[in-house]
Amino acid sequence: MPTKQIARLFTDHPQSVDETYLEHLVFAGKFSGKLFAAGFCALVHAVLPFTFEKTASRMINEMHHRMHNRSK
Repeated sequence: MPTKQIARLFTDHPQSVDETYLEHLVFAGKFSGKLFAAGFCALVHAVLPFTFEKTASRMINEMHHRMHNRSK
């Protein structure tokens, strides 16, 4: 596969959301961390239902809002 085609694999999507590769890497990395945190809260809530009663859903709603409005 030619070098330019390989480079496009890393840049096409970030450019489609008006980001550089590095900006997209940072955004997606932070988003991933928040998803793990929300999942952890949901798991703890499953075992201890009196904890994190609305935390995971609040975090997911905030992430949805951020994702939906990021390129506007």
